[in-house]
Amino acid sequence: MHIHGSSDDTSVAIVEKIANPRGGDQARIHFLENITADSRAHRGIHPILALESHQENLADLVNKALKSLPSTDDASWVIRLADGSIRRRPDFISATRGPGMRSNLSVGLDTGKALAVAWQIPIVGVHHMQAHLLTPRLVSCLDQAGALDTAAQLSPSFPFLSLLVSGGHSIIVHSQSLTEHKIMASSDDIAMGETLDKAARDILPPALLEQAKTTMYGKTLEQFVFPNGPADFADYRPPITRGEEVAKRKSKWGWSITTPFANTRALQLSFSSVASMVNKIVKQRGGLLSDEERVDLGREAMRVCFEHLSSRTIIALEALRLRGRDEQHINTLVISGGVAANKFLMHVLRSCLDARGFEKMNLVAPPPYLCTDNAAMIGWAGIEMYEAGWRTRLSCRALRKWTLDPEAEDGGILGPTGWVREQAML
Repeated sequence: MHIHGSSDDTSVAIVEKIANPRGGDQARIHFLENITADSRAHRGIHPILALESHQENLADLVNKALKSLPSTDDASWVIRLADGSIRRRPDFISATRGPGMRSNLSVGLDTGKALAVAWQIPIVGVHHMQAHLLTPRLVSCLDQAGALDTAAQLSPSFPFLSLLVSGGHSIIVHSQSLTEHKIMASSDDIAMGETLDKAARDILPPALLEQAKTTMYGKTLEQFVFPNGPADFADYRPPITRGEEVAKRKSKWGWSITTPFANTRALQLSFSSVASMVNKIVKQRGGLLSDEERVDLGREAMRVCFEHLSSRTIIALEALRLRGRDEQHINTLVISGGVAANKFLMHVLRSCLDARGFEKMNLVAPPPYLCTDNAAMIGWAGIEMYEAGWRTRLSCRALRKWTLDPEAEDGGILGPTGWVREQAML
């Protein structure tokens, strides 16, 4: 049983790792359901509404999930449901411990503790960002589920480079092991997902904005500017040189969006200027933009953000090479987080890598339903930590801030108190 709730998404999942007689790893998701707080009236996440949504929905989701627990004939390890059916008791509980809104995290973490006590099983407090980074490894096992005649391999293997791009985070991470994730670059201001959401609120026609069913306006913006999907950006050409990358591109409408950090190769990310320039352009027009201009503005905002991320990713790969690391060991680039579902982002990254000599780099992203926050990824991260021997004490508390990097002041994933190490399961 796995629980996630760090922001406005309440999610419960049941994930099972399956033993393959031929070796390797396989997995099944028996249950996964998310409920997102309705904050559309506030045009973004509202902390109190998000907290109330967790409180109102989590118990019902857990109760619903119980019916999807696998059945069993082992009478010594069962849960008897209200309808009289017998289900297999989970081996452990995992719940998001941080980072995120502490009050929201506490709802899920405390629920996980209660289940752990009631069922007398361990709990693993999962790092939210670590779960995103490990999601492709879950996907590789899901793809092999049912293929018991083959020896599935957990993929990608360490080390690999990760891009975590969401509404709250934009970081480039050198993932060296399960618990060692060196942050090579992060946003100095706001995350890319937040930038796209802010830009979307200015760019989208008012009627379309009002019709949006969620506050994930960046997704709505993608659908608006690329209604035909990849066919709409098939003619995209990446910048071949550094000069092309930073050159100002004036549109036929007279405006342009400056590339962040155009005059430096520093391993830093910055996205706030894109949202600010979009807002300035729209205000200069008095909000009176044609749909054609809105489409062009949305495409340009995305292009600048995505090429900036691609540029810093290539600089990170080159930096590892210059440090004497064997770049051939890093042959996979993982893109995770909500923005990873953007098809134009994936196209820009692939095109830029190919143009800059990294055409052999594998580009991996989870399917859209696993890109955004969900309890299945928390479940998988919990499984990997559990099998490595890690448990969390019942006294643990939710963490608003919690870094990935073991060299950070708080010690990264294993830094906070509350961890207990048992013998790793082989």
